[in-house]
Amino acid sequence: MNNLTLGSLFDGSGGFPLAAKVVGIKPIWASKIEPFPIRVTSKRMPEVRYLGDLCKIKGDEIEPVDIISFGSPCQDLSIAGKRGGLKGSQSNLFFEAIRIIKEMRWKTGGEKPRYIIWENVPGAFSSNQGEDFRRVLDEIISIKGAFPSVPMPYKNKWPYADLLMGEGFSLAYRVLDAKYFGVPQRRRRIFLVADFNGRCAG
Repeated sequence: MNNLTLGSLFDGSGGFPLAAKVVGIKPIWASKIEPFPIRVTSKRMPEVRYLGDLCKIKGDEIEPVDIISFGSPCQDLSIAGKRGGLKGSQSNLFFEAIRIIKEMRWKTGGEKPRYIIWENVPGAFSSNQGEDFRRVLDEIISIKGAFPSVPMPYKNKWPYADLLMGEGFSLAYRVLDAKYFGVPQRRRRIFLVADFNGRCAG
C-alpha cells in the first residue's frame, strides 16, 4: 500500500508522526494542547496541522486519514498512579479518541481510518482487575460495528501478546521494551494495531 496518511491524537512529542515519516507514511494532522511540544514539532514538521484540544475535534469534519495513532493518557492506568482506571479524569479521554475514529469512519463510509495504533502502559492489563483492558478491546472492536464482549482471560491475567479476528477485521497487541530499540532504559509499553477492513493487524 502506497501513500498512506496518518493523524496523531494525544501527540505529545510527535513520536508517531516522526516514525511515520521514517517509513514513508505522510503525517497530516495532530492533536495536543501543551505549548512547548507544539513549538518543537511544528518547527520540525511544519507540514503537520495542529488541531488543538481533541475534545473539540469532530471526526467527520477533519481530513480523513488511513491511520490514527493515539497514546491516550496513562496516569489512571499506571501502577505508579492512583489507579482510577478508564473512569479516571485523564485515562477516560480514551473514549474521545474512539468517538473521533467512529465519526470519521461514518463520514467515509467505513473506509478511513482503516488502521489504528494505540499505545499505553502495561498497567492497563491489571487496571480494575483486568476489566479496563477488556473494555479497551471491546471499544476498539465496536469501531467496526461489531459488539462482542471479549472474555476475561484465565485468572484475569492478560497475555503480553495476542491476536483477535472477526468478520472483516483484526486486532493484535504486544508489549515492547524500548531497551531493545536503542533506548538506554527499560520502558515497556503495550502497542495495539487494529485493521478494520482486513486481517493484517498481526
